[in-house]
Amino acid sequence: MIADEGYAGLSMRALARASNIKLGALQYHFRTTDEMLRAVVGFIGDAYSSSFRARDQRLESQSILQLIDFILNDEPGVDLMGDKLWPQLWAMQQVEPLVSDLVEDIYERYIETLEQALRAAGNDAPRAEALCLMSMLEGATIFMGRGRRWEPDLPAVRTALMHFFESRYGET
Repeated sequence: MIADEGYAGLSMRALARASNIKLGALQYHFRTTDEMLRAVVGFIGDAYSSSFRARDQRLESQSILQLIDFILNDEPGVDLMGDKLWPQLWAMQQVEPLVSDLVEDIYERYIETLEQALRAAGNDAPRAEALCLMSMLEGATIFMGRGRRWEPDLPAVRTALMHFFESRYGET
């Protein structure tokens, strides 16, 4: 609902209607909008945490290119319509501290993971480069997400990004 209609339309009544349940039934589970928002934030956070755990189990050591590919693929974002959801979360974080904490926690996890890989590769400014990489990777979501003007260009941009990163960090 947030991804499709924006966070401004998020209310108990609207969620009940969208979920095809009675408002009273929703209020039984979530007494306030804040409780509902906590559940939504928890669900999103759990999806990203599960994705990180699955990645950690698959890969003993992670190359910078593997991490970049993981971020570009955004596995939890596929199910959560991340290309539509993240811009809404960015806006929500300006007014909802709970959402701000979620967004910052998820980004910090990505940035720390990239920073560790860059440090292990001998990079002399791993924090700055990790932040730069995240800015570039997240920019792809803004410009080429589902329904955006440049969506058809996403495969070519992804290929160009990977070529750029391969020239900097080595072959995959």
